[in-house]
Amino acid sequence: MNKNELCKKVRICACELVADKGYVSPVDLLVKMERLTPQQVEDWRFRRIPYLERVTNGGLGKMNIILRALREYALSSGLKPSQTGYMSWGKGPKQRLRFSKHGSSTVEERYSTHYVSKRLKQGTRK
Repeated sequence: MNKNELCKKVRICACELVADKGYVSPVDLLVKMERLTPQQVEDWRFRRIPYLERVTNGGLGKMNIILRALREYALSSGLKPSQTGYMSWGKGPKQRLRFSKHGSSTVEERYSTHYVSKRLKQGTRK
């Protein structure tokens, strides 16, 4: 899949997620695009996988394209960025989960930013 096809798929899947949930997160998008399975996400949440990029379907270059395309879609659609902390599930102390091997703050921020529909935000205030 070339870059243009990948960006088009990001827009289609992100639009569907916003319509269904009122927001889109990179993790949900990667599952919808079949770059991750729900089981892999659960394993990561329970700390059986050290960082999410380790099990993504596609190289880091493709992940970067997907994250950039998602951000561009969100900005053009008027979605509001919302930083979300991902903490581990299960027994024991909760730990912040990592998305990337080296834990770069820029990469971690891209993966943990959800984009919320302004209509959802207005609806919850009423």
